[in-house]
Amino acid sequence: MLNVLAGKRVLITQATEFMGPALREVFAEQGADVVASDEPLSEPAAARRVVERAGAVDVLVANLAYRAPSTPAEDVTDLEWREVFGALVDPLPRLIAAVVPGMVARGSGAVLVIGSASALRGMKRSSTYSAARAAQLGYVQAVGVELAPRRIRVNAIAQNFVENPTYFPPEVQANPRFQERLAREVPLGRLVTAREDAQFAAYLCSDAAACFVGQVFPVSGGWVTR
Repeated sequence: MLNVLAGKRVLITQATEFMGPALREVFAEQGADVVASDEPLSEPAAARRVVERAGAVDVLVANLAYRAPSTPAEDVTDLEWREVFGALVDPLPRLIAAVVPGMVARGSGAVLVIGSASALRGMKRSSTYSAARAAQLGYVQAVGVELAPRRIRVNAIAQNFVENPTYFPPEVQANPRFQERLAREVPLGRLVTAREDAQFAAYLCSDAAACFVGQVFPVSGGWVTR
């Protein structure tokens, strides 16, 4: 895979968190003109502001991160629920509203949401986070089929056990208890590397993946289907 994003201007949100660093590196290697934004997106006007500053973009990578609370379901507060959904879900329709008109005018575009496989398999003490990530995926599926006739592709990666600085930083990876969990729960036996994940993301944003619309791709080393 070489230069699959040549000539494409790509906006990556929250570019210093979650998969942002790897996406920036790999997308640039693949020829993209990368616009990296690290602005928080919870505030209602932030998404439109980020898109307007980026200018005309061919690809939007909605990389949204929030450290998952570990709260028993009966103890989840309204504040926690609102904060998690405000960080992970609310920015999506705002980003779409801001970026779609330009893509329609240019006749094509792609949106990739970097989501979580916690929406695909139950996890204890993660009801708020998993619900928000599931809302992301439901949104992608609905908007994906709606925008496909307008030549805009919307898809998502639902990942877990992928190397990244937000959820699996070096200190977590070095913990023996985490290594035991990795061996027990992940058939691959290791974390998916950030580079492997970013290369797949680059493919999904390229013209070679033009047949995919409204789809959710699990990337979890087999954890989802174990």
